[in-house]
Amino acid sequence: MFFFRMIFRSFSRQFKRRLLIAVTVCLSATVSVAMLGVVFDVGDKLNAELSTYGSNITVQPKADAVVNDLYNTGGDANSSASGTSESDPTTFLKESDAPKIKTIFWAFNITNFAPELNIHADVNCASESVDSSSCKASGVPIVGTWFAKTLHMDSGESTVAGMNGMRSWWKLDGSWPKDDSAQGLIGTTLASKLGVTKGDTVTLYKTTADGSRNKQRITITGIYDSGDSDNNAMYIPSSTTQVLANLPDSIDKIEVKALTTPDNDLARKASKNPNALTQDEWETWYCTAYPSSIAYQIEEVIPGSVAKQVRQVAALQGDVLQKTQAVMVLMTVLSLVAAAIAVANLMAASIGERGSELALLKAIGATDGAVSRLMLAETAVISLIGAIVGALLGSGVAQIVGHVVFGSGITMRPMVFVLVFVLLTLTVLIASFSSIRSILGLKPAEVLHGR
Repeated sequence: MFFFRMIFRSFSRQFKRRLLIAVTVCLSATVSVAMLGVVFDVGDKLNAELSTYGSNITVQPKADAVVNDLYNTGGDANSSASGTSESDPTTFLKESDAPKIKTIFWAFNITNFAPELNIHADVNCASESVDSSSCKASGVPIVGTWFAKTLHMDSGESTVAGMNGMRSWWKLDGSWPKDDSAQGLIGTTLASKLGVTKGDTVTLYKTTADGSRNKQRITITGIYDSGDSDNNAMYIPSSTTQVLANLPDSIDKIEVKALTTPDNDLARKASKNPNALTQDEWETWYCTAYPSSIAYQIEEVIPGSVAKQVRQVAALQGDVLQKTQAVMVLMTVLSLVAAAIAVANLMAASIGERGSELALLKAIGATDGAVSRLMLAETAVISLIGAIVGALLGSGVAQIVGHVVFGSGITMRPMVFVLVFVLLTLTVLIASFSSIRSILGLKPAEVLHGR
């Protein structure tokens, strides 16, 4: 009881100084919990944010992938019509195999995908509002794809896939076409060249491999601005494109948007040759959402395909993630250092003011250990209160950061609070060390006599 009475009396006499220690620890806990909370949850948030700017994995027929590697002819993965090739594809995948992407181990990390059939066709206007004599273009890039196709999986689940979710940065004047219809989108550059607007109808002409000339009337539901050379193209449903080109169930590319884990040494090793991995390495790699492991699993379910990560997107995700985490960890470290300095100075000042009281305790028989435990107990109680309040405030700050930066809340993991309390405990102990040493050097006789 005497021990606790001394704590209470000491706290009452030096309320302001103790309050400053509590506030210091509280602020440090707030910053630490907020920053570490974001650090542990920022990976998925950043990947989700960056994935809104297009696909990070592309799937092609093996023959096309080999040619692209040899001659570096692969264009922007997120701009289908911007590639350098002006000829139609000669090797294909099956469109009916595309839904198998949602059956891989990391199916839930596949947020969207869209198959494509890229061809070229001649365009004539078929609208009374447009001068058909001047509304002509040859060799126009036509992208047959899904827009918002509902897929019913064998598992009983349903998912929606298509360009509607893959091209979120497009500026669209109008509405998205319906799948399996005679509707389409036209790029701003091509629309200006032809002089067409939304609601107009154009006719596509395509000479097929067997020499026949097919045609298809398309109603323009919208005009898009992609910000790149894709504005020279038209997007229509894949089924309509296959009929026009006489290529049933054929696609030449699949764009995949997936939530991934940034590459590390293991992922880079696996991307070169998965067979070079040991059994343990292979299991770790396969069961981690690296772009290369997701691509490998897609190849397993899509016959005759090669899946590759878009290196620019993957590198950007990893670079931004590492820099963001580094900044937040640095802020946490700086807050702990500041707390240590502040607590050490406040304790030193407190001991200086209470020198006669501590000397009296030692004079009546208190050991150095007992006096040291007294000071540590006072500091621990004050710091604990500050840490609890700071943890609550830090959780709130993390949510604010999440909603402002990422548009969603931060998932606060229990390990964040455990880690912060451990770090604060070590910080307070280190800060108290110099003060405890000064207690051990107190000589009751000299202090009580004013020397």
